[in-house]
Amino acid sequence: MISKFRKFKNYQLRTKLIVTYVLLTVIPMSLLGYIAYSQYTASIEEQVGEYIPKLLQQANENIANQVGEIRRLPDLLYNSSQVVGVLRKDSHQSRSMLLQDQFTVNNYLSRTYINSGHSDILGVFILSKNRVFHSMKVPYSGFDITNGMLPYGQNIELQGKEDVFILPHETPLTFEGNPPFILLMRQLTDLENRTNLGTMLIAVEVTFLKDVLMKLNDDEKADVWMMNELGRIIYHTNPNFIGTIDAEFQDYPKVNGSFRTTVAEKTSLISINRLHDTDWTLAHSILAKHLTERTDLVRNVTIVVFIIFVVISTGISILLAWNVSRPLNRLTKLMKRVEKGNFDVDLSIHTKDEIGVLANSFNSMVTEIKDLIHKNYQIELKQKEAELYALQSQINPHFMYNTLETIAMAVEDDEKETVVQMVTLLGRMLRFSISNKQTMVPIADELLHMKDYLTIQKIRFEDKIDFKVNEKIDTRMYYTPKFILQPIVENAVKYGFVYGRVTLIQVTVDLQKDLNGKKEIVFTIIDNGPGIQQDVLETIHQQLKSNPMAKRDSRFGLLNVHARIVMNFGLQYGLGVSSTKNQGTEVQLRIPVLKDDYGGGHHERKTN
Repeated sequence: MISKFRKFKNYQLRTKLIVTYVLLTVIPMSLLGYIAYSQYTASIEEQVGEYIPKLLQQANENIANQVGEIRRLPDLLYNSSQVVGVLRKDSHQSRSMLLQDQFTVNNYLSRTYINSGHSDILGVFILSKNRVFHSMKVPYSGFDITNGMLPYGQNIELQGKEDVFILPHETPLTFEGNPPFILLMRQLTDLENRTNLGTMLIAVEVTFLKDVLMKLNDDEKADVWMMNELGRIIYHTNPNFIGTIDAEFQDYPKVNGSFRTTVAEKTSLISINRLHDTDWTLAHSILAKHLTERTDLVRNVTIVVFIIFVVISTGISILLAWNVSRPLNRLTKLMKRVEKGNFDVDLSIHTKDEIGVLANSFNSMVTEIKDLIHKNYQIELKQKEAELYALQSQINPHFMYNTLETIAMAVEDDEKETVVQMVTLLGRMLRFSISNKQTMVPIADELLHMKDYLTIQKIRFEDKIDFKVNEKIDTRMYYTPKFILQPIVENAVKYGFVYGRVTLIQVTVDLQKDLNGKKEIVFTIIDNGPGIQQDVLETIHQQLKSNPMAKRDSRFGLLNVHARIVMNFGLQYGLGVSSTKNQGTEVQLRIPVLKDDYGGGHHERKTN
């Protein structure tokens, strides 16, 4: 995880801004929308699951009323004493009497049941003492008492029930047009002598079920059906299912209510309500997607709007990231060109923010460097070359680039105090770098410049570097050549840094006596790094003894500082290096005592 974070820190600034925008805006908004949609659809299903059973209960009450009316139909037969008298007679009569009785009963059945406004009645049958009486609204077939096809007789036992309902699949009886119907079967009892008069069957078209069920399916998106206690479908909004058995009936809960079920990857909300008088069950099924159609429409519109928003906001984010990173990238490229010795560069940034301040300081620094180079070349070639190298090492372009990267990451992490501190330090270093009116500065100023550099490095390396400065003299009273400490501590940072422990750099300023008893100022820089290998150390000693400007290798900073001191003050002053492997390196700078009158009495900057 830490390695991934470090890798992310090395990404370009605009990439970091875009990734941060996605992480903080796009992903949270997507999750919030998904959660809101899920909660809303679940709420809709819950509300529908509570509402539909109430509708089914009301529908069952209407059906119960209709069933009650159907069950009362056989009672109308007792209103005719003439019909009851016929049913009491023995079947052993003359043919003429049988025909007359049949006419009497059939006529009564037609008047009472067929032509009296009971539009749902398809036909009425009475079986009594091997006689069949009937009245039909439409032609029928399959009802024949002589062929034994009927599952019932004239005297039946209804297992304690007053009547029973027979479904079409339980009888061969059919009507023209195959209308769905139920057959009410009632045993007729003589109320006076409590004898059996026969069996009455009334075929009723299930129009009353159709009317009720269709009201529950106004939008025709749901399936509504009525089934008996065995799961046999009495009526279904889809006629193809009438008479079949609901395969899921045994899995339905035994209590009224709603539940979810998934069949063939389609989720449905099923609600059931039982009609206790007949043990029939009224069921309602609707696909979950139909419940959330409007929600899905809102979701789809929201997704389109969200995508448009993301595209626009991403474009704005990219534009802003580009506007922020582009000047930094330009500054980085120009730094690399300056690093290669090309000073014909110009960074045109007209903003007044931190980047604008850096750009102006950079342009001023480059301009000043160019002027100094030109001036020094015309004064003295050697002196000019040494000072040019010094100016080129004032602010290492790598250091500037890394510092800007650190500032950019701090801006991204909203570390305002760190940004302000680093910009302040870098600005002060730049001002010190471009202020080249005098070649000698107070030691306090040179130390402050070095402290600024080490403080920035300490922030960059997250406290993996520390430093201590011990001033044993009043550094405001003494002067030193400019830029002699920063190259040394740069080398200490570069070669003394060891991963896994804190690199400590100690700087001491003191007055000492030379072999002749003359006082001199000594700067001692000690680090606790890995030290310098013996062969490399010998090479450095040889280069310090020879013409330092003739050798320009990776120890350029040390050689340049030594050359400048020697060229200004003589061979008795300069730089010395000692090192022990795995114990650190010590560098000593010796310069003559330079007091205020040497520098002309003018301090280049405040040291507050």
